[in-house]
Amino acid sequence: MFWKPKWKKEGELLVKAGKKFLAYKLDLLTQDRIKEIESRIQDLRDAIKSGNKTNTEEAGKQLHSTCEKALPYQKPQDWFAENVEVIFVALVVALGLRTYVLQPFRIPTGSMQPTLNGIITDTMSAKEYEEKKPWLGKQAFDWVARSRIWKEIDSPTTGTIRGYKDKSLLFLSRTEFTFDNGQTVTFPAPVNEAMSAISGVEDGNCIGMSFKKGDPMFRGTVDGGDLVLVDKISYHFRTPTRGEVFVFDTIGLEKRIGQHTSASASQAKATHYIKRLCGVPGDVLQIESPHLMVNGKIATEKGIATAMTYPNRNSSANSGYSYAMQSHANAELRTAEDTLELRKNAPPGLREYAALGDNSGNSLDSRYWGAVKEYNLVGPALFSLWPFTTGHWGIIKWHLRKLRARQNPTLLTLSTSCPRSDGMIWWFFTPIAALSMTSPMTSRVR
Repeated sequence: MFWKPKWKKEGELLVKAGKKFLAYKLDLLTQDRIKEIESRIQDLRDAIKSGNKTNTEEAGKQLHSTCEKALPYQKPQDWFAENVEVIFVALVVALGLRTYVLQPFRIPTGSMQPTLNGIITDTMSAKEYEEKKPWLGKQAFDWVARSRIWKEIDSPTTGTIRGYKDKSLLFLSRTEFTFDNGQTVTFPAPVNEAMSAISGVEDGNCIGMSFKKGDPMFRGTVDGGDLVLVDKISYHFRTPTRGEVFVFDTIGLEKRIGQHTSASASQAKATHYIKRLCGVPGDVLQIESPHLMVNGKIATEKGIATAMTYPNRNSSANSGYSYAMQSHANAELRTAEDTLELRKNAPPGLREYAALGDNSGNSLDSRYWGAVKEYNLVGPALFSLWPFTTGHWGIIKWHLRKLRARQNPTLLTLSTSCPRSDGMIWWFFTPIAALSMTSPMTSRVR
């Protein structure tokens, strides 16, 4: 017989469903329930075989009802438990991505300016501040677009500033200044920027300055440092490239860095640094200011060559790479005759790299404390997530080319070598920025 009525097909399907139910739930069912379900299945088979539609439909209903009541009732998960479970899973996934794939870092210092910004303060007079300070809505927009806050800090006491302490927490940079009577005031920036802002002088020092209670200590804006997404996986599949921006940790470097803390106080206690990778294993580095010499020749990698044209802060050199401060007798590159040799023939993990800041005069780097071991490398800086309107937002290689094109219009053709089709990637990372701005999983990098 080639044609079966619908009721018979449904009955046969219900028999199969009953057998599957028994197989899947066998360990949860009591013997009485198992025998009852088997009996209902047999009743349905007999009804189908008899060809009686009414009996078949009735036997099917009984089998369905028996299976539904076979297991104890379980209360459905309420909305709170369900959302907690979703949030927990999301956190586990986010932590996994942060640990093994991508991690956001905040940059508090200016060691990589202008390629990447650290925290920037702009001190104003009281009159100028009142004239320029926008209404609340514009201040909110400034924070979203530029990571800018408008700040007023008044002296909490009458006294003289005698000391400071780094009170940074997670990705928030804070400096606490102490008066001679024990009172404190906190400034939302790393030490160098905070001192400059309060003293009103670039690279100034506010220690020893006196204030009366209520005196203005600072009026102006504080722009947050760039939020950078670091690729933590690619170095497992390729070797680091000279000229790229990268992040490394300071495990094993603490003692050497500690010997040069006065070179840049804001960078002294960092657990991670962001610099430009200027030397790979086997290289010999020298500085002939403003040039960086690699193996006896001027470095030609795009990032390094561009850094040689940047204005140099805190140094007698006008631009490019400067020597380590002469007051640091055990620094690696203090003169044009000094060299830094990077080990190549070493066990895996112990090969050596050199890390230099683009803002050479304001950077604590390999010029002072030497090479970075291979095991310290975290990964290349991939994407600048936030702020959006400083010219840095986007793939870091792309905005580096834009900076070069701005400095030298003849390089404009080079800037087009990175197509804007990367926009799809840019928009993918935009939601990550919103989460990373306030995420406790974001780290600070110097």
